[in-house]
Amino acid sequence: MTSSIWAANASIDFMVTPISDNVYSIVSPSIGLPTPENKGWNSNSHFVVTNKGVLLFDTGSSELIGNEIKNAIKSVTDKPVRWVINSHSHADHWLGNAAFTDTGAEIIASKQALATMKNDGPSAVEFYARVTKGAIGPTQLVYPTLTLTQEEKWHVGGIDIEFIFSNDGHSPGDILMWLPQQKIIFGGDVLSSDWMPIITGHGNVPNLIETLNVIVKLKPAIVLTGHGRSTTLKSVRRDADLLSSVWKQVTSGYNNGKNSNEILSDVSAKLGQKYRPLYQDFDAEIERHVKLMYKLQK
Repeated sequence: MTSSIWAANASIDFMVTPISDNVYSIVSPSIGLPTPENKGWNSNSHFVVTNKGVLLFDTGSSELIGNEIKNAIKSVTDKPVRWVINSHSHADHWLGNAAFTDTGAEIIASKQALATMKNDGPSAVEFYARVTKGAIGPTQLVYPTLTLTQEEKWHVGGIDIEFIFSNDGHSPGDILMWLPQQKIIFGGDVLSSDWMPIITGHGNVPNLIETLNVIVKLKPAIVLTGHGRSTTLKSVRRDADLLSSVWKQVTSGYNNGKNSNEILSDVSAKLGQKYRPLYQDFDAEIERHVKLMYKLQK
């Protein structure tokens, strides 16, 4: 996991990191919002080389980024990308789909994610173009061609694959991918490494906690995230414990008539010492977590 392969002819530095014999990660060095400097590239992609072609998990935030991901994959294998998984509907994970139409790849997402993509896609492209000052270049919207409505088990190119639903934990229709033989979980934005869990106003925090506990029971050897470095089971357990503790305190405080600032003070006092050293952004994010969870009580 420490060695890396540099993709040839990449205009920005896309680095392929071997995870196992046939699993690789392309980890964005940028965490946070898209900018002109990062050309909108702020999320990770991962891929599996099977004996019948490549399965790619997430395609990045533009057609330009998708093409760079495709070039990076070519630095490892000459097999075509035959399957693309869009983990969820947030733009930084699927706007690169257009780069893979020439390979005839089947693009897969949940039914809920597809509906959100169709609703939000045009405005997402406009937003990314604006905040990057046009650095993302032209991007054609290419939607998934196959939708999943429930958890499924596949056997693809000699590899056993299981798709897990978070029940809208992070966003409507999140899909995780599990390789049971290698004990590798691909989490999209449901799983985190050095950073606080990514909760959203259209997610379901109790379902996110439940999903994390399901992943803990799988005992993954390697955890691949939507942002940041690869990690281990320890991070999943940490996130489940944090979110459970904060959710319980926010719910209790709300039911007892406390406002969000009072609850934030309680949470910071009770949990800060334990969790601040475990996250790079605890102080920056705990206020957002508490206030968002407070709104979700209503």
